[in-house]
Amino acid sequence: MEDFDYLGDGQVYLDSACQSLRPRPVINAINKYYTEHNSCGERVKYKWGRETDTLVEATREKVLKYLKLKPRKYTVSFTLNTTYGINLILSQIDASKFTKVMTSEIEHNSPFLGTLGFAERTGLPREVMTRNEDGSIDTDAYDFSGAIVVINCASNFDGRKLSNIEEILKAVHRAGGILIIDAAQAMAHSVEVLCGVEVDAICFSAHKLYAPSLGVIVWRDDLLDKLQPWWLGGGMVDDVDRDSFVLSAENKEHRYSRFESGLMAWGEIVGLGAALDWLDGLSKKDWQNLTDNYTELYNFLSESPRVHLVNHEANPTMSFYIEGLDSHLLGEALSREDIMARTGYFCVHYYLDHVLGCPPLMRFSLGLHNRPDDIEKVKKALSKILN
Repeated sequence: MEDFDYLGDGQVYLDSACQSLRPRPVINAINKYYTEHNSCGERVKYKWGRETDTLVEATREKVLKYLKLKPRKYTVSFTLNTTYGINLILSQIDASKFTKVMTSEIEHNSPFLGTLGFAERTGLPREVMTRNEDGSIDTDAYDFSGAIVVINCASNFDGRKLSNIEEILKAVHRAGGILIIDAAQAMAHSVEVLCGVEVDAICFSAHKLYAPSLGVIVWRDDLLDKLQPWWLGGGMVDDVDRDSFVLSAENKEHRYSRFESGLMAWGEIVGLGAALDWLDGLSKKDWQNLTDNYTELYNFLSESPRVHLVNHEANPTMSFYIEGLDSHLLGEALSREDIMARTGYFCVHYYLDHVLGCPPLMRFSLGLHNRPDDIEKVKKALSKILN
């Protein structure tokens, strides 16, 4: 794809689950911010600032449109990353309104450790749920009464999706709980599982969505009633007296400030808006190319007897190990061939190491930048190693 023309010949990047490459329009939008209207958003009246404000507000609108959520119900706030967003919400939840916190076994350490820390701080019990091979959760097996449920809607090691998310949402809400979704791995290539689903909060990282390094919280406005404001700072108040303050978030138009303390990463927010425009402009051929590439690579791995795949089906993200070969050494060998891929447990230590008992793994996570030639090069390199 021409938007990734900076990739050198023979360079193969297979770590999009960590952070995606950025297409030219996103890079250009960031450069334009820094060279044409570098300014503080939501604070100044001069024309550079007005241009920044317009682009930032447009990005909030684009995020809701991308997720098919209604502005009258939801607010978009910007943070550092998914981990920060999840912990920011958990750190301000009024624990007296809930009875437990729940997560699942296949979580990234963001929700897994976040819920562990929450339970230790508040004294509320914590429950770890089992996920099925298709990513679903058996709702009849769990009591969601008064529960704070924090789970992903797409795994970062095999891409399995939360296939019954609507059912889970209904069960949690019927029981008086709330559902917080880690959407870091879903936003780029599996957003359809989340579109229009009115969960209480969605946290994701823009840098996995072909955008700059940035975190986003998309939250229902009624979540505000369950929070205790203590993380406070610049940009969050309309007035401050000696011993009191008035939160800007009391005003619907500035509700986003509830999670935005201090100066925001304005250039990165502008870049996210450009990334969403870029994604919206992609053709069916572009998406089919991604599907063809990951299917071809998955089938190759599936047919290799020494390769042990964690995946149960083809996905842009696939993890595996090769019998008798250390994955870290494999990663170094592939790197010498200009093939960049991740090795280890991918911040899912509990499930991959202690539940499945896997050795450190190799992960291939593809993106829209990958070319058929990339797949052929990887297959050739692996065939050489396997033989």
